[in-house]
Amino acid sequence: MTSGPAPSTRRLNVLWLQSGGCGGCTMSLLCARTGDLPATLRDAGVDLLWHPALSEESGAEALEVLRACADGRTRLDVLCLEGAVLRGPEGTGRFHLLAGTGEPMMAWVSRLAVRARHVVAVGSCAAYGGMTSAGSNPTDACGLQYEGEAAGGLLGAGWRDAGGLPVVNVAGCPPHPAWMVETLAELAAGALRAGDLDPLGRPRTYADELVHHGCPRNEYYEFKASAGHPSELGCLMENMGCKATQAHGDCNTRLWNGSGSCLRGGFACIDCTAPGFEEPGHAFAVTPKIAGIPLALPIDMPKAWFVALAALSKSATPKRVRENAIADHTVVPPGIRGSGRK
Repeated sequence: MTSGPAPSTRRLNVLWLQSGGCGGCTMSLLCARTGDLPATLRDAGVDLLWHPALSEESGAEALEVLRACADGRTRLDVLCLEGAVLRGPEGTGRFHLLAGTGEPMMAWVSRLAVRARHVVAVGSCAAYGGMTSAGSNPTDACGLQYEGEAAGGLLGAGWRDAGGLPVVNVAGCPPHPAWMVETLAELAAGALRAGDLDPLGRPRTYADELVHHGCPRNEYYEFKASAGHPSELGCLMENMGCKATQAHGDCNTRLWNGSGSCLRGGFACIDCTAPGFEEPGHAFAVTPKIAGIPLALPIDMPKAWFVALAALSKSATPKRVRENAIADHTVVPPGIRGSGRK
């Protein structure tokens, strides 16, 4: 256990802003498995001061909420930012002005971060730049404390909140709704310590898992029985670009909407919780190889071990697994082994 202050008993005032992004993190939040999301947050000790999609205030009323937080008239416990910070053109931030103020969102975020007790980057864009920073990055987009894999971003590598925490990066494109609700609840309880974040600032409650854990295609992975085309049932790592063995997240054990995940939908994992996922250097649905060996191997596995394991696994692949791997439905059902009972 890590040491830290005693759990908080006061309620958590949360201000949620949207910057350069698609709004998908909020859409994901709305899919939280609760009949009443606002009530769930309230029960966890979280009070939303303002959220662009969930709050009634708009226009001048919404700006007054932001100004009261920036001026210190309203206590700000958590500043949540969804979407990347747009610093262009030429560091002015004027590609993204906060409506009605004539001021860059970048300036508002900097001002509010000073007042906030904690700062949370919601989604990979706010955390690392994400999809918004892809390509030539004409808007000069970055994350709150990272620019891709490099520490820095808007607030700087050394920024820490009053309790010693860096920016909490609830990364994902979008993040699982439970990751967002859980992180806010932990902050409200005073239960999130620096040791509860991984080296990239992600909460370990989900980042200490791999997407590969619980994958419905694990039998195919074990035998290296691979799909070669979309819709086929086999493992997607060898040919179809799947990075589940390298990606941090509990997507296949804490299912989306109670039943889904990318892999359950037939799509390869693109490692969307990691910085730089948006530009893998190849098509998302392709696995780069040298001499038939994937360049990106499972985390913690030396290449020689993988080659030996793959060769052995392929030689032991049952006919059922081999044929089902390249089909879009089960063509060979599992055999029935006698129970030995009369």
